[in-house]
Amino acid sequence: MAARGTLYGVGVGPGDPELMSIKAVRILKFAPVIAYFAKKGSVGNARRIVDGQLNPDAELVRLDYPFTTELPETDPCYRDALVAFYDASAAALAAKLDAGQDVAVICAGDPFFYGSYAHLHERLADTHRCEVIPGITAMSGCWTNASMPMTCGDEMLAVLSGTMDGDALSERLAACEAAVIMKVGRNLAKIRQALARAGNLDRAVYVERGTMPEERIIRLADKPNDEAAYFAVVLVPGERKPL
Repeated sequence: MAARGTLYGVGVGPGDPELMSIKAVRILKFAPVIAYFAKKGSVGNARRIVDGQLNPDAELVRLDYPFTTELPETDPCYRDALVAFYDASAAALAAKLDAGQDVAVICAGDPFFYGSYAHLHERLADTHRCEVIPGITAMSGCWTNASMPMTCGDEMLAVLSGTMDGDALSERLAACEAAVIMKVGRNLAKIRQALARAGNLDRAVYVERGTMPEERIIRLADKPNDEAAYFAVVLVPGERKPL
């Protein structure tokens, strides 16, 4: 009986292929099975990042989300469908591992930071060998390309979700010196209002598709509308004190 393969969660960074680690590239060059998540009808952001870096003989396993932004996360159907999707995806990859094949799951950013890979890891780590290769997070790529130091000294950084209730988001923003707001999408109007109530709208910067060719960086106060890309974050840097 063949030894079980290893499951690799491979962080491939925020978008610029040159920001992948040497280890990530090495694994992708030799993995016999490479899996990736994607929205139906889309190439998938992680798959686009690694174009040209994959083992040419690898079997590619595409994992199509049942939906992405079509339903709110609070809808019971959303959770039920995703649980079934991750269960089925984990079972499909477990069959490859049990046959002795290594499987690399590519993940934009870092696998353990809002990464879909984490849901596979939770299902398979107790029964299979798993190794995670960290990647540069989207927020790190965004604040770097915005030339924006985020924290200094003992300033506190909060990572918040744009899906939060507006009042709760405003309270969290008022309680920290610096913030990154993820999951902007259709929530930008609410985020803008929460920032205004917290008194830090003037410091907020909107970054869309950071480190990618379509990158866009603009002060949120100067953005003329509340339309936002799926790959967007809002950055609120700390108020640096001169040394």
